[in-house]
Amino acid sequence: MKRFVIVLSLILLASSAAFAGPLPAMPAAQGITPFAGIGGSQAPWTIIILLTLLTLVPALLLSMTPFVRLLIVFHFLRQALGTQSTPTNQTLIGLALVLTFFLMQPVGLAIQQQAIIPLEAGRITPLAAVELGAAPLKTFMLRYARQKDVALFLELAKEPRPKMPEDLSMRIVMPAYILSELKAGFQIGAVLFLPFLVIDMVVASITTSVGMMQLPPVVISTPLKLLLFVMVDGWNLLVGSLMRSFG
Repeated sequence: MKRFVIVLSLILLASSAAFAGPLPAMPAAQGITPFAGIGGSQAPWTIIILLTLLTLVPALLLSMTPFVRLLIVFHFLRQALGTQSTPTNQTLIGLALVLTFFLMQPVGLAIQQQAIIPLEAGRITPLAAVELGAAPLKTFMLRYARQKDVALFLELAKEPRPKMPEDLSMRIVMPAYILSELKAGFQIGAVLFLPFLVIDMVVASITTSVGMMQLPPVVISTPLKLLLFVMVDGWNLLVGSLMRSFG
């Protein structure tokens, strides 16, 4: 497990380095000797950049998984139900993490078989393990990235269109996948809002027609929405539909 996390971190660091490009050479000041023993005056800047990237690894890792779509849908559901802070943010994030682990387990097994096991056996170098481990993750993201989003970032990067999708760089695949997941999450959230919006409109029209101006419609509509959600076993339907959307 430790080596799996290390390989994933190296993949993310290598992908992030593609955005930053090579580091510029730092000219040495007059009368000041370069930092000896680590690789010159550029070494401190390299360490700073690597430490900064390490702090971004968790966010990047979650952005390259179904976590984005799941969390957006759960927040939309909470807003549609009108239950301000129930379930709590910690509960929704925990549920999204568990479901993300469930969905990403096949990808993790592929990374372990292709990169981690040969690395532990000493058959490949760490750099080769990073390249081999990035392939299953790239294949997963390409499966759900829209062609329109991929074409957008190819145009922005001014890169030629590759012959095969597998030839795309992580610099193109990562933002295209995140953009596609955001769109999918908002689409599902909009569909979730519709039945609860109908209940809100019906309750508001009834309370207005009978002259109950002092009673907020949300006081009546929220229990009705919760009752409907529980009666249809909403969590089972929602989670099942989300899992099948990644099938």
